Formats: sequence, structure tokens, C-alpha cells
Amino acid sequence: MGFMPTKHWLMGAGIACGLGLVWGIAAQTTGETTLIPIDHPAIQYDTRPVDDRVTRLSRDLLSGKIHLTPGPEGYLPGLLKALGINPDSQSLVFSKTSFQAARIDPRNPRALYFSDDAMVGFVRGSDLLEVAAVDPKQGVVFYSFNGATNPPSFDRRDACLQCHTSPGTLGIPGLLIASSYTDASGMPAFRGGQRITDDRTPFEDRWGGWYVTGTHGGMRHIGNAVGHDSAHPEVLDLHDTQNLTSLAKKFDDHGYLSGLSDIVALMTLEHQTRMTNLMIRVGWEARIAEASGVNPTALSQANQAQFETDLESLVTYMLFADEATLHGPVKGVSTFTQTFAARGPRDHQGRSLRDFDLEKRLFRYPLSYMVYSEAFDAMPAQVKDRVYRRLYDVLTGRDQSAKFKRLSAEDRRAVLEILRDTKPGLPEYFKTDAVAAAR
Repeated sequence: MGFMPTKHWLMGAGIACGLGLVWGIAAQTTGETTLIPIDHPAIQYDTRPVDDRVTRLSRDLLSGKIHLTPGPEGYLPGLLKALGINPDSQSLVFSKTSFQAARIDPRNPRALYFSDDAMVGFVRGSDLLEVAAVDPKQGVVFYSFNGATNPPSFDRRDACLQCHTSPGTLGIPGLLIASSYTDASGMPAFRGGQRITDDRTPFEDRWGGWYVTGTHGGMRHIGNAVGHDSAHPEVLDLHDTQNLTSLAKKFDDHGYLSGLSDIVALMTLEHQTRMTNLMIRVGWEARIAEASGVNPTALSQANQAQFETDLESLVTYMLFADEATLHGPVKGVSTFTQTFAARGPRDHQGRSLRDFDLEKRLFRYPLSYMVYSEAFDAMPAQVKDRVYRRLYDVLTGRDQSAKFKRLSAEDRRAVLEILRDTKPGLPEYFKTDAVAAAR
């Protein structure tokens, strides 16, 4: 295809990894990008004890319950196993959007591995492993892994918040996935070249600055591509960038766990990132209201409106109401599609919210698997009650509003049945007339 321009994006303000980048936040509403103070007495992000996978692993390392030893590939495989992260989740990003930017370029991409509640970053040639874990109440906490101590240890890195508490993370400590116009050195464009992406982002706007392996028919993305004209960073060389099943022509994968950057893993990570940030944000808003002696339903008019908007954004996103439609089949090239779905749980008919569709949409059953996460369960009771009630109204057909028109009666009924079989703590009203009402 040669050199082709990609379309411009509406941009907002933010900071990325000390590079002064401008993040695209067109997909978010203005209010949900407002920063929530991390030092509020109800939050105390930087001082309150956390309980995430990293702190649990740290305790096990200190007690001797778990031992980590380096192998031919260093500590990375052992650390992934200890954190419950599958290596086939590997995604490769070659844009310089990390504090290890000096080491990152298209010939030496950064590898990211993730589970539902943890992520590890690896840069070839660096002794440092980047780690992030989701505390169910506090949000994402950032660490570096230190293999030089005995036993190996983790150092908390709150300096990461200069990027990871921003409009792109919905104003709370969180993760973000961005698509960028990136040049041949890995440098993303400083203005007009970054967009936060999630499952609502059109396929053609995704994965600038990332490697992508997998097939996707006639749909086109901007992954695997770089630009060569600093005056026109939006003009990318798209030759030999689509439907790649190997990256051997792009970089030497010696030292990596694989040479793949699976398209299905990338799509899953995009969905999960915004979902996690929304749960944490709504939880924080409710906790701050409670600390002030105010029920979230009795806040000031402005704060009440924002809380209601954010809560509805969470429900809408959980139900994939605004998901970008796929216009062709998507197929990954790693085992991620199989291993992710195998983690269940499954209902008595063998169905799971983790089952993929990959023909018209990402998942077969349109309710986020993150409903099973600790972050969902840790939301304040009044928030969770409201979310459950809204889900019930939509899934039973009581809410037939236009924004949920993509959910067929079959979809709604299947999700209800799966929830009834698989979600502990589901309100009793889900278990009575729910399926009958959905018919």
C-alpha cells in the first residue's frame, strides 16, 4: 500500500512518560477525565496499605513459601508464573512511551504481559522488570522488580503516576493503552499523535506504535507501521503491515519469550484497561462522598450528575453497548484465544463470559468478564447495588433504551443465565423471574 495518511484525532491535555505528549481523549466524556485527589482522606493512595498480587507475592517470597530463581531467560518466566500471568498474553509496543524509552525502538520493542489484575513489562537489555497490579480499592499500583536482593523484592514506583494519573486513566491511578503516530526511531509524535484506545475505538485507529500479529481480513489498522516525515507524522508506511503472522522481518526476537504480539490479546487488554479504570473511579467517588457523610445519591448537583454519569458509563461499557463492530473475522496466532477462554467460569451449558466471538464483536456474550474481578466486588455496596440493578433492568428487557439496542433478546437471556450460574453474591432478584422476564 505504500505511504498512506491516517486520519487526525481530537486531542485533550495530558502527560505521557515525561515526553510531553498530548493524549487523545475524544472517546471519554469531559467529566470522567477530571483528576480525583489521591491524597483525599478517604483514598490516601500513597500511604494506605494495599492488597494486590505483588504484595501477596512479596509476603510469600519473604516467608519462603515461594522461591524465584533466574533461568536462561532471567526472572521473567518465573515472575509471570508467580503472578498468574500467561506468557501468551505478550503484546509488543515499540513507541517510546515508558520511562525506559531510551532502550525502546522498533528493533527492540517493549513486551507487556497481563492477567485480569496484573501486568509485567520487559525491555530487552534492561535489568529492570516493570510491574503493575490492581489493588481492588486503591487502583493500579506500580512497582519495579529487583532480582538483586535475596529474596527478590519489589520497589513501589509512585513516580509512574506522572503518566498514570491523567485524563487518559480517567483521573485515577490506572493503566492506559494508546495508539500513536510513531517514527522509525520509535518516537511518537508530540502533538496530534496519541489516542487512548479501548473496545470502542474504530479498528482503523488502533495500535499505532504497536506490533500486531494475527489475521483480520480486509479490516486495516495502523500497527506494525512507522512514519518517515517529521513534518507529517500522520503519514505512515503501511507496506507489509496487515495480517501478519510473523514479525521476523520487523525485529530479531532473540531474548523474548516469543516473537508474537497477538491481536486478540491486544483487543482484550484494551477492553480490560478502561473497565478497570471505570470501576476504581466510581468506587473512589462513592468513598469520598461517604467520608463526607453524604450518600452518593445526595451529593451536590454537580457532583451528583458526575457520579451518575460515571456509573452509567460503567454499566454501558460492561455491556459493550458502544463497542466498535468488527467487519471481518479476527484470528490470533498465539494460544491466547484458547487459554484465556479456558479460565472460565462456565455455566451448566458450558458458556462463559470469557468466550470469544471475533466475527462481529470481541466476546460471544456481551457482559464484561471483569464482573468476576476483585475490583468489582470491592466497589462500595451502594455502587454495586446500583450497577446490579441497572444490569438487571437491561438484561431483562425492562430497559429498552436506544443505547442498548445492539443487545438482542438472545444476548440478554444468555448473559442472565450465565450470571445466575457463575457469579457469587448475585442479588436474589436475579435468581427468580430474571430468565422468564428476558423472554
